[in-house]
Amino acid sequence: MGLLIAYIIIAIYSIALLLIFFYSLAQLNLLVNYLGYKKRNQEAPKFNLLDPREIPFVTIQLPIYNEEYVVERLLENIAKIEYPKSKLEIQVLDDSTDDSVNETAARISALQETGLDIQHIRRENREGFKAGALKEGLKIAKGDFIAIFDADFLPSGDWLKKTVVYFKDEEIGVVQTRWGHINRDYSTLTRIQAFALDAHFTLEQVGRNAKGHFINFNGTAGIWRKECILDAGNWEGDTLTEDLDLSYRAQLKNWKFKYLEDVETPAELPVVISAARSQQFRWNKGGAENFRKSVWSVISAKNISLKTKFHGVMHLLNSSMFLCVFLVSILSIPTMYIKEIFPQFDWVFSVLSFFVLSTVILFICYWFTYKSIQGSSFDNFVDYIKLFFTFFSVALGFSLHNSMAVLEGHMGKRSEFVRTPKFNINSLTDSWKGNKYLAKKLSPNMILEFALMVYFLFGMYSAIPLNDFGLFPFHFMLFLGFGFVFFKSLTAKA
Repeated sequence: MGLLIAYIIIAIYSIALLLIFFYSLAQLNLLVNYLGYKKRNQEAPKFNLLDPREIPFVTIQLPIYNEEYVVERLLENIAKIEYPKSKLEIQVLDDSTDDSVNETAARISALQETGLDIQHIRRENREGFKAGALKEGLKIAKGDFIAIFDADFLPSGDWLKKTVVYFKDEEIGVVQTRWGHINRDYSTLTRIQAFALDAHFTLEQVGRNAKGHFINFNGTAGIWRKECILDAGNWEGDTLTEDLDLSYRAQLKNWKFKYLEDVETPAELPVVISAARSQQFRWNKGGAENFRKSVWSVISAKNISLKTKFHGVMHLLNSSMFLCVFLVSILSIPTMYIKEIFPQFDWVFSVLSFFVLSTVILFICYWFTYKSIQGSSFDNFVDYIKLFFTFFSVALGFSLHNSMAVLEGHMGKRSEFVRTPKFNINSLTDSWKGNKYLAKKLSPNMILEFALMVYFLFGMYSAIPLNDFGLFPFHFMLFLGFGFVFFKSLTAKA
């Protein structure tokens, strides 16, 4: 019986490690694509925005829900967009249920008096959540192109001039810009989030886009061709990441996406662990939901290459990597004892040790993305090493939370779209305390996260009697990661 359990544990452990390795190889391929693309200087055909006859009509959609702390900043910033007023309309898609509605209405009224075409659009219910609001606004949108910004984004005044010009190519359905971070250095939590997002917005988006593989509209800081939205079937609210869903449906219909790494759109990162939890849960569950919804369409598509299919499947499986990481983490301690009790498995563990290469590959990939934004000096490399292992540890600490989100997504369990609270944090001295939108209840996962912190402390201890220290660094990072998530959740501080 013990031998059978050992076989089962080793099998699950090996499969999870193999999937992580395939993921790292996909990232390495994206790095090659990224570096190759950076050497090329490509220009797309552009609208002549000096010719009034060529200036297209644009609608800016601002989906908001209970955004008391940032709505003023949002509207003031959007009002500064440099574009002919006769060719621009702004839709404030306000699903709010609190007193912020009155403040928003007053500010919109003041902007209307300046001659700005801005409308306050309200719905009777939140059906479809953000997707439903975008779809409702689209019904009456006057623009041929639809720019979308979440409430915490602050596009520059010339943002439209830098993006709409690429739609001269009639095959392009979306232009997406890179997210910036106005509060990157606020805390360890914000630095980690910025680090992860920078990797996505450099390595992944450029690496895929450079070779014509599928990328995703990131829900904000991008602009759609209205015809593309309608042709792809319009917004649907049956997943928590409606942006990824529509992106894949559009690209399966041969629409091209253009990603602009050099156009940065600043935004605010969550500064408390509860806000990061809600965002991570939504993104990871939505990713799994989209895997269920779209993977067969990608695999069976006749109009895309085998390599694009591979990257599409790996993209849709991104969030599921947390489940693989969690399984490897949990089973890593039993494998230490199996190795001691059943010496016949020594050769298996010698082979499995090869998969440490996955971490090395990710370390290399993330360095290239980090230095593209932060610089490649020796001091920056030292900072990178510290940040990489901090990020790695905290990502491990989120693996339980995110794995539960992934499982819910794969099982088809429906849940409400939970928005990420905004804070209007612009400097190190700004405080998030007193924010009325913060979750009042502690996560029930916290008890399990504390138990896992103790579990991996036991894993470190186990290395001593077993005289096996190969996994000690891994268990140490798991101990730190689950400890970080637990104590930051307990104290509600970032």
